Amino acid sequence: MIVVRPASFIDVPGIEKLMMANAVRVTTLPSDRDKLSELINQSTQAFNGELDKGNGEGAANATFLFVMEDVESGAILGVSGLDSCAGAGYPFFNYRMEDLIHASHHLGVNNKIPVLYLSHELTGSTVLRSFAVDEEIRETELFELLARARFMFMAMFRERFSEQVCVEIQGRLDENDDSPFWNSVGKHFFDIDFSTADYYVGVKSKTFIAELMPQHPIYVPLLSEQARAVMNEEHDATTHTCQLLYREGFSKSRYIDIFDGGPVLTANTKDIATVAKLKSKEVKVSELVGGLKYLICNGQLHDFRCAVGNLVDGIGDTVRVDEPVAKALNIEDGDAVGYAAL
Repeated sequence: MIVVRPASFIDVPGIEKLMMANAVRVTTLPSDRDKLSELINQSTQAFNGELDKGNGEGAANATFLFVMEDVESGAILGVSGLDSCAGAGYPFFNYRMEDLIHASHHLGVNNKIPVLYLSHELTGSTVLRSFAVDEEIRETELFELLARARFMFMAMFRERFSEQVCVEIQGRLDENDDSPFWNSVGKHFFDIDFSTADYYVGVKSKTFIAELMPQHPIYVPLLSEQARAVMNEEHDATTHTCQLLYREGFSKSRYIDIFDGGPVLTANTKDIATVAKLKSKEVKVSELVGGLKYLICNGQLHDFRCAVGNLVDGIGDTVRVDEPVAKALNIEDGDAVGYAAL
């Protein structure tokens, strides 16, 4: 049985092994073991309910980190995360894309010029983060399990998350795994190459980049041709992830990443397909005849678990699952479960 559950310190070696083999750069999942352990500690506090739930106008600053585990072998097949409040008390910076009209009646000129503004308007949104999956299961239902388990969790604990969700998608790199956008913008103000900046983002945060970025608008036509070509374009390795997010109701926004120019996808939380369509009923554990395959989760904050399993949804307030699914989710008769079509 494959289960998504909260990450713990014993998962550190498995996460490190997964990251070494992953094709996608995940700056929000630090390669430094101490920083990774610190992230897991923050997540454990959040799952233990040690952080405030917020005041109704926004989510509290909480990080939830999940792993997908093969229960029989103990192998870590994926990792994903959520920040309930983007920025965690600090501004959450992006570039906002706008158009300025430059016109002269006397010269007969009327030009629409694309401009980038440094913005922290997405601060306070819930943000998806730290997604990495074993390449061998990218085209299977387990990919959906890992990606959508976060939405199941959000639906079960709706009050802990904001009304908007965003996710920064890795931008396009060149044939040398270098970022044309960074080289045309950030490098001029930091005098460090992309790989070094990438390391700093992993062990620190993107806030330090924004502190040194120019506060004035950046006129896009002044950037290199290569930088303009990759703006708001996702890395090829993220295509499958983006397709799933689009199906869930996310769309490209007017924001791009300040680091590599990749797109920022946004969605209203209530309109995310898994959140909107999730049902919750009491469970009855019994032998099943028939049933359909669903994403099924328990309703426990501390020991949240989500798996793919067969479920019989009949008339009334009860659904039925079999013993292996109940064991994997740590549930028994009368417990509440959430479920959504796979």
